[in-house]
Amino acid sequence: MADRRTRGMTGSDQSRSTAARAAAIAEQLHYECSILLELYRKKETFSPDVTVADGRLVSVPPPSSQLDTRDKLWRLHSALLQCRSLLERAIAKEEEELGGQKKGEYETQRKTVKDRLSLLIINTGELLKAVDGPAVLTPSLDGLELDGPTMFELKLWVYRIFKEVDYWTKTAITTLQALPSVTAKERARTTRSVRSTRSVRR
Repeated sequence: MADRRTRGMTGSDQSRSTAARAAAIAEQLHYECSILLELYRKKETFSPDVTVADGRLVSVPPPSSQLDTRDKLWRLHSALLQCRSLLERAIAKEEEELGGQKKGEYETQRKTVKDRLSLLIINTGELLKAVDGPAVLTPSLDGLELDGPTMFELKLWVYRIFKEVDYWTKTAITTLQALPSVTAKERARTTRSVRSTRSVRR
């Protein structure tokens, strides 16, 4: 039954389901980020009103109503790639500076966030490919490393990265939910691939 339903899906249904799946992953990631931030604040005994420096760590063009679907997806995908690089750097720095502590709830949650972020990147990448989006270059994060920080500065820097991931996750939810049912190009491409599969079967 499920197999018959899948075969009957149109390209439009599939594109909608890709966007819906990506939005659902983003919502789950946002929830997991909030848990990670809470665990980190507790671990470092940060008060709820602790503030981090203004400004974004991720560098992408500013949002604009002029951006089409392809540009919005490119901007989001690029930002998420940068978030993952920052997160990997924060994790490495924490382990290097604070030593390999035994794995607890915080470390498990940190890994969950990283894995979920990678899954979201794969899904937004699929959407970007579907609309013939431009290639996204590997992000360069030069200049974002702390230079000989104090332990407190390092902890704030890690916290700021977690906040950045949280910010872009919220942006992902808004962007993905606002996508038109993700464009005629994806529908056309899916139809073409279904036709070619059928002709091969014959």
